[in-house]
Amino acid sequence: MDILQTITQEFGLTQTHAKNIVSLIDEGNTIPFIARYRKEMTGSCDDQVLREIFDRLTYLRNLEKRKEEVTASITEQGKMTDEIRENLAMASILTEVEDIYRPYKQKRKTRASVAIAKGLQPLADAIFAQDANLSVYAEAEKYLNGEVASVEEAIAGAKDIIAETISDDAATRKKLRNFFFKHGEIVSCYAKGKEAEDEAKTYGMYADYAEPVSEIKSHRVLALNRGEKEEFLKVSIRVNDEIAKRIAAASFLKNGGESTKLVKEAAEDSYDRLIAPSVEREVRAQLFEEASEQAIKMFELNLKPLLMQPPVKDKVTMGWDPGYRTGCKICVVDGTGKVLDHTVVHVTLPGARVEEPKRVLKAMIAKHGVQVISCGNGTASKESEIFIAQMIKEIKAETGRTVSYVIVNEAGASVYSASPLGAEEFPEFDVTTRSAVSIARRLQDPLAELIKIDPKSIGVGQYQHDMNEKRLDTALEGVLEDCVNSVGVDLNTASVSLLKFIAGLNSSVAKNIVAYRETNGKFTSRKQLLNVPKLGEKAYTQCAGFLRIDCGDNILDNTAVHPESYGKAERLLNLFSYTKEDVRARRIADLRAKIIAYGEDRAARETGLDKATLIDVVTELMKPGRDIREALPAPTLRSDIMGIEDLKVGMELTGTVRNVVDFGAFIDIGVHQDGLVHISEITDRYIRHPSEVLKVGQVVTVRIKEVDIKKNRIGLTMKSKK
Repeated sequence: MDILQTITQEFGLTQTHAKNIVSLIDEGNTIPFIARYRKEMTGSCDDQVLREIFDRLTYLRNLEKRKEEVTASITEQGKMTDEIRENLAMASILTEVEDIYRPYKQKRKTRASVAIAKGLQPLADAIFAQDANLSVYAEAEKYLNGEVASVEEAIAGAKDIIAETISDDAATRKKLRNFFFKHGEIVSCYAKGKEAEDEAKTYGMYADYAEPVSEIKSHRVLALNRGEKEEFLKVSIRVNDEIAKRIAAASFLKNGGESTKLVKEAAEDSYDRLIAPSVEREVRAQLFEEASEQAIKMFELNLKPLLMQPPVKDKVTMGWDPGYRTGCKICVVDGTGKVLDHTVVHVTLPGARVEEPKRVLKAMIAKHGVQVISCGNGTASKESEIFIAQMIKEIKAETGRTVSYVIVNEAGASVYSASPLGAEEFPEFDVTTRSAVSIARRLQDPLAELIKIDPKSIGVGQYQHDMNEKRLDTALEGVLEDCVNSVGVDLNTASVSLLKFIAGLNSSVAKNIVAYRETNGKFTSRKQLLNVPKLGEKAYTQCAGFLRIDCGDNILDNTAVHPESYGKAERLLNLFSYTKEDVRARRIADLRAKIIAYGEDRAARETGLDKATLIDVVTELMKPGRDIREALPAPTLRSDIMGIEDLKVGMELTGTVRNVVDFGAFIDIGVHQDGLVHISEITDRYIRHPSEVLKVGQVVTVRIKEVDIKKNRIGLTMKSKK
């Protein structure tokens, strides 16, 4: 297989770009670095496409390696033929390679191996040849000995050998696997004795369920697997066994009279005993793998916009971690996230005396100039929100001061607060106080705070705990890396948690950067990174462009312009009579217009920049220190509350997308309980998946379609009014 040609065709690349991407990856360049600083070599492929290419390249190389191993093994056994070699060369997936290798694998003890040990292989070969003149019983008598007592036993053993031969046939297995995929039904029912258990009700829709394998959605595959794993469901694939047996026998039957009848019986036994259970496992494994990949993609799709939510900068923030018995944990942080104050109030239990807690919190808000309250959405958040909204009204009436509040997703806050990192950052605080700090800070800078939490605990996934952990971790770390590098980090304030995701860095080097900063003071130049222990030229090349220095010696250090392009950027400025001081003072607003008038190709040629990099450099020079997240919709700040009982069918509201799943999306409409807009209600046109229209953090207009107060369910629609 020509791997480069396969990559070129599958991703619609030119051969030059495909070759460059593979070379850049092989040289050890990181995906963020390639995506940002080697656009001219890749045809401007973004980080997501580059990761897909990397994954595909890894798979194809593993496939070729496995082919080599199988070839060596079969050759060593002296059984390699031109046909086998050709079939291996044509195999495009690992399953096909394993099918080819199956007859040559060393097997554990089987009925066929026992029969072979008894010397029945020649009899099996004679029957399998299906000579019409063969007298099977007469032939079988030749094999009677101390281990084979009767003709019937000899024939049965020969049939076992034939059955295994048919089962090992790669072409037959492929046909049957395709038959299962195209014509099979996945069916489920309650496991025996489980239907009466309360926990089983979760899987009620699967109690008597059937759906074509070819049509089943990923989330249902994962639900069935989980129900089976928890032993509430019994799941299988149902096919027409008569047709399947004909497929199993079709390639092997000849018009051989008595022996052909025996081969047909062996083929049917092969299907029932060997092929069907194996193929069913393979099909279900593939369904699970594909469903897992879809779930991981959904996780990636939801996680990225969550991490990239615009920060609420420079606001004194009160973090509010709701609770009942243990009270609500309160923490005030300044605009940089530094903890100023903390306390605990008990205001959520029925009959709680709230006047004194209210007085304490009002005094805290006044003392520190709190501008916004960040309230977690967990247990007791509804009662907390009612209290906060009332307190804000009173503050406005009593002092004229405006305080807003935001309900934030607190998923993972408790995980962080109990983690070694939480203890390291706030050794003087208990677990609950750390959680309140996290809730405050995740409003101020979601990326910087959420990066500290295991992505699986952030709460935007779908069956994430059922996934292959290594594959999930790899995918999510890729999202974290892409987000951190696309935003960039302040070299003088970034934590180890952020720095370790910068291209070219790891935890060890990130710790060294922070230690160097603490010992030598603030960085004033990117070049100083080369003084950090274990940070060499290669790592510097990868990381430098993603690290910002505010108020440094060189204004270019506060942009995404890479140090390797500084000279070219300065030539660009000189070409249009600007200086770096003009960049610092933001006096180059007309630079882009001047370049367009001058001619982009000409400007690129005269500065030594390729056109794609020229455009990036101009964007950075015009807005040094920019945060790309600021262009995204900001969190909705509230000052009043509405409950589910206030909702009426047809009411139009603005909401924020909290989670996108295969069957729809959950929308926060400000009533504590998220509403569901089903995929069929997202748009008037047909869509294959909700992610075609919606993403986490997106602000949308919805209408109430239905409200069930008893079940606490809200149905929404985004379709146009009719």
